[in-house]
Amino acid sequence: MPADRRAWLPAVVLGAGALLVLGIHDPKGMELRQPLATLPDEMRSYGSEDRVLAADELAANGASDYLLRFFTDSSSAKGFSVYVGYYAHQRNGKTIHSPKNCLPGSGWEPLSADVRLVLVDGGSVPVNRYVLAQGGQRALVYYWYQGRGRVAASEYQVKWELLRDAAFKSRTEEAMVRIVVPLGDPAGDAKADQLADEMVQRLVPSLNSVLPS
Repeated sequence: MPADRRAWLPAVVLGAGALLVLGIHDPKGMELRQPLATLPDEMRSYGSEDRVLAADELAANGASDYLLRFFTDSSSAKGFSVYVGYYAHQRNGKTIHSPKNCLPGSGWEPLSADVRLVLVDGGSVPVNRYVLAQGGQRALVYYWYQGRGRVAASEYQVKWELLRDAAFKSRTEEAMVRIVVPLGDPAGDAKADQLADEMVQRLVPSLNSVLPS
């Protein structure tokens, strides 16, 4: 078998296994312990407003529940957004859509991409960090997956654990969390990271109290 095909073999096997398990088993849907609306709605001088997804967007992402919250600074009018999509029961055809695929599809092109470790409660959690551009606009995007006792950035890790937990625990619940901070002058990028880091530090422990134990 050519080397380039061998490189794809683990992903193909994992994907086929996930489809098989999710197609045969019927993982139980896990309800949230508290509503997503109880997540932090203020930070520093930022107040917030919750908004509703359009019907076609909601149908496309397939989330059981979601929160779309826009934060705005009262003095500068600058802001950022937080989206949390919760899936109580993932199965074939109804799983989390990765922002890595969705954002470029909506016209945003990645300028840089890496994984950032953010200190939370004395430890650290991995989050995906992207800088995107569309026309003359740039945005900083953090996103991660949280549920079933862990926080993950890697889509491969998430898929493997989904397969494992569906098979052995009959549980597939998961949340995808995304923070978007508009960027201006590149000199201000570090402040945008500080803002996003602070939001991660608030959201991760708050979500732990909201998600099923």
